[in-house]
Amino acid sequence: MATTRIRPGPVPTRARTTRRPRKGEHLVPWLRTTDPKQIGIMYLLASFFFFIVGGAMALLMRGELAVPGLQFLSQEQYNQLFTMHGTVMLLLFATPVIFGFANVVLPLQIGAPDVAFPRLNALSFWLFLFGGLIVLSGFLLPNGAADFGWTAYAPLSRSVFSVGPGGDVWAAGLIISGLGTILGAVNMITTLVCLRCPGMTMWRLPIFCWNILATSLLVLMAFPILAAALFGLLVDRHLGGHAFDPANGGAILYQHLFWFFGHPEVYIVALPFFGIVTEILPVFSRKPLFGYTGLVFATLLIMGLSMLVWAHHMFATGAVLLPFFSFATFLIAVPTGIKFFNWIGTMWRGRLTFETPMLFSTGFLVTFLLGGLTGVILASPPLDFHITDTYFVVAHFHYVLFGTIVFAVFAGIYFWFPKMTGRMMDETLGKLHFWLTFVGFHLTFLVQHWLGAEGMPRRYADYLVSDGFTALNVVSTIGAFVLGGSMLPFLYNVLKSYRFGVVAGVDDPWGHGNSLEWATSCPPPRHNFTSLPRIRSNRPAFELHYPHMVERMEVEAHADLRRGRR
Repeated sequence: MATTRIRPGPVPTRARTTRRPRKGEHLVPWLRTTDPKQIGIMYLLASFFFFIVGGAMALLMRGELAVPGLQFLSQEQYNQLFTMHGTVMLLLFATPVIFGFANVVLPLQIGAPDVAFPRLNALSFWLFLFGGLIVLSGFLLPNGAADFGWTAYAPLSRSVFSVGPGGDVWAAGLIISGLGTILGAVNMITTLVCLRCPGMTMWRLPIFCWNILATSLLVLMAFPILAAALFGLLVDRHLGGHAFDPANGGAILYQHLFWFFGHPEVYIVALPFFGIVTEILPVFSRKPLFGYTGLVFATLLIMGLSMLVWAHHMFATGAVLLPFFSFATFLIAVPTGIKFFNWIGTMWRGRLTFETPMLFSTGFLVTFLLGGLTGVILASPPLDFHITDTYFVVAHFHYVLFGTIVFAVFAGIYFWFPKMTGRMMDETLGKLHFWLTFVGFHLTFLVQHWLGAEGMPRRYADYLVSDGFTALNVVSTIGAFVLGGSMLPFLYNVLKSYRFGVVAGVDDPWGHGNSLEWATSCPPPRHNFTSLPRIRSNRPAFELHYPHMVERMEVEAHADLRRGRR
């Protein structure tokens, strides 16, 4: 029986079209992510949003103070601006930007696939973000935002003197944001202690990781004190409490509580940036880090001393033991000086190249050194009595904090941008950004030392022509607008480089990276590594890429030791 063959014909199918991307499909994964690299980038973006908002407030204040009698802001508006400027810059920019870098870099540096508590990490970010937005929402309320200064000294912060809900949302927002900071610190400590890869002992950790550990411990000691003080403030404002009533010494109690948080906060926002600069200097000096052990112990000593010197902010109250707090304040210069000698020793006789991260790191060294020297002046009670609550304190504060935070933040962004995005930033725009920032900053704040020495009080919305403050205020205002303008090339550089920047292409685009993040791709895979190199020192990436150099350096080191014994 013959079979009939049927020639196969075409099978009708539905025509396939390219699927249109749905609205928001690129955004939604970021909103629900638990990837620490993405959370870190969101921390950085949110922090820079608050940085720009705080900077706009600063420009409004400097415009108001340019010449006497201008008064395009009312005194109430000026009070709200300087209150919110300090709050935003310290607690909504400087503190969360730390966790931006920590989330991106720390798991990579210790060879971990993730953080210890991924969902808690995401919760920390959202608490910070919405807490910060609650703080800013005070501008939309009747009577405006909080107007009692970012320190919220009693009795000015009580409802008798600060009418309206602005002060309430300020306190509530900071409590919520502070909770996110505390949870983030718990996460970083646990990650660092429990998730280090094989071979990554504590004494092989990068200095940045040591500094994040010290910072997180300070957060756990300081931020609960701030939360307690803010809860007490809300009780006084709404429930008739008398915790901070001046009649029973409550005003001094509040200052003790605030500065027991406030001075460790200065080092909470300084130590991580010391770590960033310590990561950058060896790479562009083409040398190993000088004095690793000394830097670790200096960091731990700064952490301890920072909890002992809070009352140097209260010399003028007459309610603190001047000799002890003055001596302890002078003492904190010792570990900081050790760090400076180690940084200089790292650069000494190195093959220095000044790419943008190195420029910002050098700007950090210069600016922070000048701020530290004026801090030594303020540590002396007789001098502090003369210049307390003047623009000298404003200048010192900005030299220490802007010099530390902003210069090091920009250094870190230029340094790790290829690791975060896989693309390099534009060097020409980066150098323009640095010089505008450096010149604008020093033009703004250097002259404020002289304004303070001449007696111009801080927090005043106006002054008289006869006071003689006009010329220096004009110079300071010009510098402030130069500094504000320096953000334009940076923002353009970020947007341009993210879309069209040169592809990094290799694990270590800088060529001399030391720590483990330079041993994985740019950007890294979801769980950071496909394979890990052997960890035999605190320079695993350098050993991976230059094994012949490691052998030669070991031989030279042993030869130097033999010469020393002779």
